[in-house]
Amino acid sequence: MKLIIQIPSYNESQHLAATVADLPRSIQGIDCIEVLVVDDGSTDGTSVVARDAGVHHIARVPRNRGLARAFATGLDACIRLGADIIVNTDADNQYRAADIARLVEPILRGEADLVVGDRKTDELSHFSFTKRLLQRWGTGLVRHASASDVADSTSGFRAMTRNAAAHLFVHSGFTYTLETLIQAGRVGLVIRNVPVGTNPSTRQSRLFRSIPDYLRRAGPVIFRAYAMYRPVQTFASLATVLLMLGVAGIARFFYSWVRNPAYSGHTQSLVVGVGCMILAFLVGLMTLLSELLAANRRLLEEILRRLRLLDANSASLDEGQSAPRVESTGASPWRPPASP
Repeated sequence: MKLIIQIPSYNESQHLAATVADLPRSIQGIDCIEVLVVDDGSTDGTSVVARDAGVHHIARVPRNRGLARAFATGLDACIRLGADIIVNTDADNQYRAADIARLVEPILRGEADLVVGDRKTDELSHFSFTKRLLQRWGTGLVRHASASDVADSTSGFRAMTRNAAAHLFVHSGFTYTLETLIQAGRVGLVIRNVPVGTNPSTRQSRLFRSIPDYLRRAGPVIFRAYAMYRPVQTFASLATVLLMLGVAGIARFFYSWVRNPAYSGHTQSLVVGVGCMILAFLVGLMTLLSELLAANRRLLEEILRRLRLLDANSASLDEGQSAPRVESTGASPWRPPASP
């Protein structure tokens, strides 16, 4: 059983060495542990620090493309490197590395495809009241959209099987945490929560400047991911509301006309009602087309999943790949101590 710990990194030379040093060298049930650092266009020598820290693989991206793309690059590389289980953690040592064993335990028992580390954000001292409230609200929204019981939707501390990783496709350029949870839940992967600890914060988040900025950028990600996997539920609700408004407007006009045919009042209700009925019909057509597109997308994702796994089994890491080159540092994989 091979575990690869991937660490997306951008200008993390100050924190990466400590992050790697804290990683577990052996885990019960795991035969081999390797570390992959995804250098997302760093300019501060992150790759050099990673090599000196003893990581096993480095995937370099020529320019910074954001955390979501770095995460997706790492998944592709881990699959090609033959990982049976993939763990994602942050380069700033935010998560307690000793809890990686707890993350992979449900997978080793065959009880989960994707395990999310629950930071218990209501108990974190560096989370303000507003941030805790928004975290609780956002997680509830993602829980509904993903049809899962995820407890900490923004946690990047995750473990997943090889098959689960092959199912995940990141479309957003902002964050992978929300979108991949909705994908995983809607394709039928089993998601579990595991309580994990965190280390003291070393710096402010680079992902967003403020809470309003995060809401502005994360909201469309959740809506788009939900609409991709639940198009009927998304657009049918809008069509139903428009239809009800249209019926109400037309009914108001005819009620007035029946009471006094000589007086044609409330014509504005008729105009608005007819307009809403037309819009409801158009949105209904959009719902039908969206469902047909979603069916095609599901077929394409299944084809891409199989191609991903076939590519990993047959293709070379250094030749003929569209993903960034994965460089092996030559460091020996971490293995459990030999039994006496």
